[in-house]
Amino acid sequence: MPFRLNRLTQVAAFCFVGICLATPASVGAGQRTKVQITSSLDGEQQPCYVVLPEDYDDAAAAPLLVSLHSWSADLEQRKPGLERMAGERGWICLFPNFRGANDDPLACGSPAAQQDILDAVDWAQDHYKIDDDRIYLTGVSGGGHMTMLMAGRHPDVWTAASAWVGISDLAAWHKLHAQDRYGQMMRQVCGGAPSYSQAVAEQYRLRSPLTHLHRAARVALDISAGVHDGHTGSVPVRHSLEAFNKIAAAAGGQPVSEPEIKQISRKNGRLEQPTSSDQVEDPSFGREIHLRRHAGRARVTIFEGGHEGIERAAIAWLEKHTRRR
Repeated sequence: MPFRLNRLTQVAAFCFVGICLATPASVGAGQRTKVQITSSLDGEQQPCYVVLPEDYDDAAAAPLLVSLHSWSADLEQRKPGLERMAGERGWICLFPNFRGANDDPLACGSPAAQQDILDAVDWAQDHYKIDDDRIYLTGVSGGGHMTMLMAGRHPDVWTAASAWVGISDLAAWHKLHAQDRYGQMMRQVCGGAPSYSQAVAEQYRLRSPLTHLHRAARVALDISAGVHDGHTGSVPVRHSLEAFNKIAAAAGGQPVSEPEIKQISRKNGRLEQPTSSDQVEDPSFGREIHLRRHAGRARVTIFEGGHEGIERAAIAWLEKHTRRR
């Protein structure tokens, strides 16, 4: 596929090792199995779970869903509802580790973490019949951060992506969480607070989706957040709205205005003058929608809820997109 050549160019200065330790025979139909994939960036063995549909048949190409763990978790984080819904649709699921919890420089959007996700996709394509027109990505919180980052950094890989309550600006998030464990984790990743040095500030910038989302205009990217997040949760809705605005600017769409961001960001926030698209009903969410906007192929939704993802809504968004349409 075209993006493989691009990735080889990106990692030309590093050791390239592409041997996988798992074989198709090691993964039983309907089972959740851990495999080891050799990083094509640094040669390290990286774990990944693969889940096949219960009635998997390799006679036909299957869609691929890559699900990314949250900020403090790793690949052991379970998402049984997502696995079930994907399996009902005949999708193969991947749960990569991408260097685990975001407390190490090799995690949190690093080149190595990005490459682990890309290598997992390559591994699946090498071992199964994958429908290359239906390669999907999703994640919640830290997984939402990484979903948006991957959509911006590697837009040609993904047919569609669904990001929930994700962090889009690490420096801004550090300012909010400087005194708690999230701030400590970011300092471990980036080498200090953003003000420590220009080099450290650059790490925050490079690992932030806002830096790259202008390249995601051609990805069918859905960005969602609960309106109470930032008040009862850890990621203010501004992160989702500013991420959408980056895409809107690149796609020539209408951004969410700063007054609207301030209105919806208040405690129990509501828009003073909602548009018709903000008042839509969406059965896949099963929640009141407080803001919904579209730009290019992207969509942003602020719904009645907190720091959470809604799996059926993520699946509903992903399954309606294919490169053939």
